[in-house]
Formats: sequence, C-alpha cells, structure tokens
Amino acid sequence: MKQTHWTLAAAAGLALASAGAASAQQAPAAAAPIKIGVVTFLTGPAASPFGVPSRNAAEIVIEALNAGKGPAPYATVGFGGAKIEAKYVDESGSTAQVVTEYRNLVQRDQMDAVIGYISSGSCLAVTPVAEELKALTVYFDCGTPRIFEEAPRKYVFRPEPHATMDNVAAARFLLAKKKDITAFSGINQNYAWGQDSWRDFVGAMKVLAPKATVEKELMPKLFAGEYGAEISTLLTSKSQVVHTSFWDGDLEGFVYQSQARGLSKRMPILGTAVESVIWRLKDKLPDGTIIGARGANGPLAPDNVYSKWFKQIYTERYNSPPNYPAYQMALSILGTKVAWENAQKKKGGGRPTTDEVAAAYEGITFEAPSGPVRMALGNGHQGIQDTAYGIYKWNKQKNDSEVVDIMRFPAECVNPPADQNADDWIKNGMKGAKC
Repeated sequence: MKQTHWTLAAAAGLALASAGAASAQQAPAAAAPIKIGVVTFLTGPAASPFGVPSRNAAEIVIEALNAGKGPAPYATVGFGGAKIEAKYVDESGSTAQVVTEYRNLVQRDQMDAVIGYISSGSCLAVTPVAEELKALTVYFDCGTPRIFEEAPRKYVFRPEPHATMDNVAAARFLLAKKKDITAFSGINQNYAWGQDSWRDFVGAMKVLAPKATVEKELMPKLFAGEYGAEISTLLTSKSQVVHTSFWDGDLEGFVYQSQARGLSKRMPILGTAVESVIWRLKDKLPDGTIIGARGANGPLAPDNVYSKWFKQIYTERYNSPPNYPAYQMALSILGTKVAWENAQKKKGGGRPTTDEVAAAYEGITFEAPSGPVRMALGNGHQGIQDTAYGIYKWNKQKNDSEVVDIMRFPAECVNPPADQNADDWIKNGMKGAKC
C-alpha cells in the first residue's frame, strides 16, 4: 500500500513538473528531508503519562525547528537547512516486537535516525541491533546504566542522564531533609530499570547513611497494577520512607491504592519518576511526596531561555505543562540537531553520513530546556546534567500542583567519573564526587 501511495505521488509530481517546467528550472532544489523514527508508548498504561507527552514534545519541537523558530542556536531550519520528517511508532509489545519495528524503521523505511524508547528492556534489546545495522539511535528516556557499561558503542547515544544520577541525588536529598532516617523500604518493578534504581539507591544510602537499614525490599512484576499485598507489608514495617522508581500506570495505581489505605500518613513516597504524573493526579498525590523528575525537568527545570520557550510552546498547544518525558524528548532532538549540524559544517555544508554524525555526537556539549548537557560518559555517548529534587504540595488557593524546597545537585556530585561504571563507583564510596 505504501509503495502504491508513493508511486501515485511521484506521478502527480511529474505532471506538475511538466506543467511548470520553466519556473521549476529557476527554483533552487530543496534539501532532501531528514527522516526520523520516533518510538514511544502510544497505547497501553505507559501512553498517557509517558508516551503521549513525549510524542507531543517531538511534534512541536520538530514543527518549530522546521519553521526555524527555536531559540539560538536552534533557530536554523530543521537539521542543517533540511526539514525533518517524523514517523511515529508504538513501543508497546514484547521486546521481540520492539526489535522488529526498529528493524523496519532502519531497513524498510530508511530512517536517517531513530529517537525513542522509554523502557530499559527496549533499549537493552535494541542496542546490539543498532550497532549491527550501523544506525544512528538516540535514547530519550530509558535509564539503565548498563547500555554503555556492558560494551563500547558507536551508533547508540543517550543524551539524558541514566538512573544512577536519579538515585544518588534521591539519597542526598532525603538525608538533607530527614537526617534521622534509620530504616527505609523500596518498591520497584522487577526488571532492569527497577533493579538498577533500587541497587543504586541502597548503595548510595550505605555510603551516606551507613547506620540506616533496609526494612522491606519489594519487587513486583512490571505492569502488575495491583499492590495490596505490598502496601500491607509497608504498613506493618518500621520504614520512615519508601523509595520507588515506578512509572506509567504502575505509579498511578500505587499512589491511588496507597493513599486509600493511608500509607502517606506513615511514610512519604520518594519517587524518582513521580513528576511524570503530578499534572494528572493533582490533589490525589499526597503532600510531602519527594519529587524526582529524572533530571531538572518540569517544575524542577532551570529558569533559562530554552525552558521558557519549550514550556510556552507545549502549554499553548496542549493546555498542560510538559512533564519530564516531554523535556527529555526535546533534549534528545536538540542534541541530535547539534551533532548533525556539526558534522555538516565539518563536511563543508554537505549532507553528513551516519558515521560522520555519530563521530560528531561523541563528547558534545549543548543547551537544553533542562540545562546544559555534556556527553561525558560512555566514551562520549552518555550525557550528564545537573539535577534537582523537591517536595510536592497541592496549592488549594491556586488549585494547582507545586514543588517546593527544591535542591539542586551538580552533575559531578551524582554521576560516576568517566573511567568508572556506576555500580563500582557507588560501592567504592562515590569517591571524587564534587558537591
């Protein structure tokens, strides 16, 4: 069907070209569009809090770039003067289905780049295929640090920081606000993202508060949806806080179910990804929840020109502030634009190859709505940024969500040095952290 569509379009184009040959000869040839596959959850429990906001972000950022209406240095059209054409693909399904869709984007649809993936399971499955196909692939959300720690990569990049930053900063914030913590628990999804998040949080707590002990360690399966037994366990524990890296419908389900049973009156939730639902849950999210946004995103974003621009165009279009998946999608597109245009400049204005863009991506620094990004880890393939945490408050007078008592942490305070993997850095006492 697609081949027929393109054939008809080509025939129509030939007819128009014949009718206006003289004017066509005088008009400069437009640069061939840059085709980008955008992959995110468009259906299922992760769609509303994650997939739809990130797709919305891709649409408005690409629209603004194609019109040359971004803030400098993003005010040039598209990527290097060529407009961007996006194809949106649903991440829902098994990892086998995710890989099949990825291969289709690269081999069948001939995408110039793929930007996407929320689930760490998706990223772990796609990474070796991307390297096999030599396809430029940019992860915008998945957080497992394993991507660049298990093997060197050439074609895969992740400009937003990985989960180690989230959990080290969470421990630092918690201990700054609650110095008397002696017992804590965790409820995290039983797959790479949840396992890595809990490992890093516990490791950071052992370094920063060695007398504090783990009370309960709960690992329900991904997309379990029902947490009655886990909430009962937490209610009977001596925990003073419960850590969670829950996201998607699991996060919303846990919040609703725990609120109904009064868990927040016993202990606050420390959620490394909970910012993603504050605009949806509103007054249903308990005051005192410790808010993480996988970086300085959303209400934790710095007051810079890029954040103001992005928040304005997003809110005007969708009548809701952008959450952190939206910020991360914007960051990933802007980073790819910088790498593409650096490669194009080095080539004297010619269209760069995939290898040339990949080489230009390594080690770059660029500005984003969440602050400066430095591709400092993973041999220049993994970004680091400053981050922030705060405390949730429902403002009854304004009928709106607020995040107060915000603390910011430098990138070097919460990320491992370039020569160490995350787990070893934490186990060795987070030496070299610059706070």
